Amino acid sequence: MSTVAKTNPGSALAPGKKKGFWFTLGKQWQLMIMSVPMLLYVLLFNYGPLWGWLTAFQDYQPKKGLAGSPWVGLDNFKFLFGREDFLLAIRNTLAMSVINLVFGTVSAVLLAVLLNEVRNRSFKRTVQTVTYLPHFLSMVIVVSMAQNIFASNGSVNAVLMALGLVKEPVFFLGKGEYFWWLVGVINVWKEVGWNTIIYIAAMTSIDPCLYEAAAIDGAGRFQRILHVTLPGIKSTFMVLLIMNIGHLMEAGFEIQYLLRSGLTMKYSDTIDVFALIYSFGSSKPHYAYGTAAGMFKSVVGIILLFGANKIAKALDEDTLI
Repeated sequence: MSTVAKTNPGSALAPGKKKGFWFTLGKQWQLMIMSVPMLLYVLLFNYGPLWGWLTAFQDYQPKKGLAGSPWVGLDNFKFLFGREDFLLAIRNTLAMSVINLVFGTVSAVLLAVLLNEVRNRSFKRTVQTVTYLPHFLSMVIVVSMAQNIFASNGSVNAVLMALGLVKEPVFFLGKGEYFWWLVGVINVWKEVGWNTIIYIAAMTSIDPCLYEAAAIDGAGRFQRILHVTLPGIKSTFMVLLIMNIGHLMEAGFEIQYLLRSGLTMKYSDTIDVFALIYSFGSSKPHYAYGTAAGMFKSVVGIILLFGANKIAKALDEDTLI
């Protein structure tokens, strides 16, 4: 009889066999326990309120509640898509979301690459601190600053007139054609430093030997950025891009609501602003219309997320799921 013990193919210790879910769970039970509070938080505050989506299919009356309000089916959605202001809200939401996505992504990657090339650590940290501090400012303060800067007698018009680019002040805050771009500029200024942190973290994981090898082969600084740095953050870029595409129906609420006026309503009102006005902005609130608008936005966002993920997978790129 052979003295060599035979390995049982069904054993958990069999070479080359993947560990099962329950085996991993038993090994990492401490981490699982630590994740329970966050899981409960998500279930309570993110999934629990989905029960309120029933309001979108009712003629909701607060005194009667969900159980007593009459069922109207898809009438609320038919009402929304029959209104021009809701269709304009969809247009404004998508336009501002695309502008924020393009400007925000390009500016964050560009700033991260530039900071990565800086060798003076003190200067690099100072720039990082200055650029991400606006993230912590209240949106009310940010919009107030923007109103002063872009006013007819503000600093932007003063600079443009001093350079001879315009002969008279530009009415930035009163022309709807400027509103989308104004929101994009404010968002970039406020969030570019914060968004840069993720890309800088991804760049720190790039093997320095790659830069040394590229330098030995005669690659200049720009070529090293093009062929080493950017490919090194490609996976991070793709995952963030997929997540941002999933949020294309969320152009924001605070900037638009605080910066809007009667002159810019056709360009400023997003789906969130529309939902607020129809839910609470009249003498007779229509909670069902606001819920239907929010539900539409969420469903489209989920479709965009899975669609972008599927396209990335088809192109053999890094995916979120």
